[in-house]
Amino acid sequence: MVPERQIRYLKILMRIIDGITFRPLNADEDITWEDSLWRNYTDGIVILHQGRTVYERYMGALTPNAKHAAMSVTKSLTGTLGAVLVAEGKLDEDSLVTEYIPELKESGYGDATVRQVLDMTTSLQFSEDYANPKAEIWMYSGAGNPLPKPEGYEGPVGYYEALQTIEKAGPHGEAFGYKTPNADVAGWLIARASGKSVDQLLSERVWSKIGMEQDSYYSIDERGTLFAGGGFNAALRDMARFGELIRNKGRWQGTQVLPAKAIEDIAGGGSKAAFAKSDHTELSGWSYRNMWWHTGNEHGAFAARGVHGQTIYIDPEAEMVIVRFASHP
Repeated sequence: MVPERQIRYLKILMRIIDGITFRPLNADEDITWEDSLWRNYTDGIVILHQGRTVYERYMGALTPNAKHAAMSVTKSLTGTLGAVLVAEGKLDEDSLVTEYIPELKESGYGDATVRQVLDMTTSLQFSEDYANPKAEIWMYSGAGNPLPKPEGYEGPVGYYEALQTIEKAGPHGEAFGYKTPNADVAGWLIARASGKSVDQLLSERVWSKIGMEQDSYYSIDERGTLFAGGGFNAALRDMARFGELIRNKGRWQGTQVLPAKAIEDIAGGGSKAAFAKSDHTELSGWSYRNMWWHTGNEHGAFAARGVHGQTIYIDPEAEMVIVRFASHP
């Protein structure tokens, strides 16, 4: 049972935070924090300061005991495991992907390095324009659909087969290009380098170590391969615990759960020059490292981001973690 005094204190903090005003990107007027939650179709949000919950709210259908799709926040979980294996010397960031996955030799990944995959500086003929019915993302999603393929289907079955069909568009390593298949290649690399699937490794290294309240799960393809680029589902509070683990450079209640070197590499950000060559012109000064978005601001804040409003936002200077689940249409 939470003490009544603590509940009253939390309610006061929440009222204060609800009244904070700010101006969103490309907006002409300020809005309140509370108003932003409704505008962003927030399902649940929690704020931790120095590891303590100072704000927690559930809206829509989400409850403290329910799980929510993390969407592309999944990529940051995958990238974290990749960074851990690199820090531990089990995965060589300078090696070609094909040294671990020879099946990709004839694909666009044939001459890409592990680091280029983790930082998404591969150059691939792959569009994620969901408004374009001919975009490669639709082929990829169809291959990864766990349901039986429709009659007459002749495309790849499963993520691993689909990855082998992706073609190269230009030289790797020059520009950031956000492509979901990179995360699934990273998941494949993690499995080959560690001998364990992403879900097994995440369970052993993180989920079983930091007092999670609930199990989490991944969506899988028809072959049983998990979707390392967007298939993770978990409870809000548990995602906040993960964010707090990252904020503390892999330490949890005095125990070093993940190597600090790996988390420091994430928090340091990536190449701003490569990011500047991407189509994310609204994110000036940002970068991307190990599948985390780095703001480049004076606080060194960085984030995991997913479609429809999923976020793990970490501000090291403010000692703060914000986690949001949402269902923006």
